Amino acid sequence: MMKTIPFVSQCSNEEEQDWIKTLAEKLPGEVIVPFAALTDQQKEEAEIAIVANPKPEEVAMLPNLKWVHSVWAGVERLLADLGDRPFDIVRLVDPELGHTMAEAVLAWTLYLHRDMPSYAKFQKQREWVELPYIKAADKTVGIIGLGALGRASAKILGDFGFQVAGWSRSQKDIDGVQCYSGPDGLYALAERSDILVCLLPLTSETTGLLDGRVFASGAKGKGFINFGRGAVVNNVDLLTALDKQYISHAVLDVFEQEPLPRESEFWGHENVTVLPHISAPTDIDTASTIVAENIQAYRRSGVLPPVVNKKRGY
Repeated sequence: MMKTIPFVSQCSNEEEQDWIKTLAEKLPGEVIVPFAALTDQQKEEAEIAIVANPKPEEVAMLPNLKWVHSVWAGVERLLADLGDRPFDIVRLVDPELGHTMAEAVLAWTLYLHRDMPSYAKFQKQREWVELPYIKAADKTVGIIGLGALGRASAKILGDFGFQVAGWSRSQKDIDGVQCYSGPDGLYALAERSDILVCLLPLTSETTGLLDGRVFASGAKGKGFINFGRGAVVNNVDLLTALDKQYISHAVLDVFEQEPLPRESEFWGHENVTVLPHISAPTDIDTASTIVAENIQAYRRSGVLPPVVNKKRGY
């Protein structure tokens, strides 16, 4: 008998239908049902749910869940809303996401490296100015967060010719990357970096981690890219660092509140590029394949895929 797996999300109807259609193709032995269409019996019987930013009260109506599989890599909201529930949480680990993120990191690193913000200002002022060229090999890019996304980004930057350094909570050993860890290591990384790239998840330890001391470490004029989570950055300190030119330009794709409120200072700041959380969108096809493989393996063996450490936050 085929089993029902609820799909619990706050996606648009069209996106939800795309997810359910693709998941159903990858899981022919299961019945994927949107939460709104579940019967009371199906809610009682569900032991697995697939979720995308679900409403906590809807997940709470599935009393016998053993685990939920997120279709997103970030799980901070799930942990905040559902971390006290007895079921396990599995996050998406998709190599395609690493490729997409690395592509975005390279693109926006080059944007800062070749000083595109200055050329945009020159155009507005109708000024014909040629800036000196600096080789990639003469720039150090510091990656804050050396998980799967950080490693993929470090590789593409290194292949392109940049000097690459990185920081993580625990010490890492990555070929071609000077690795730092711990509080002192974070400041040391910031001090030597020409461009800082944040790829950190949001946890109790990373909230507000990037503050004025980090931004002021080293020479003035470094670039900053945040593709991690908005709350990792102290916004007041970042704005101060921009005004004092410790940070020459910030590319921000993630924010504490999304969509970014219209009254935010970031919108109108001449040294900030605002992006609508588009650096590494989830690929429905590859994500559904991974979710399906994890569920099928569980059905065969009863063994869960690697689960989120609720205390650590990832």
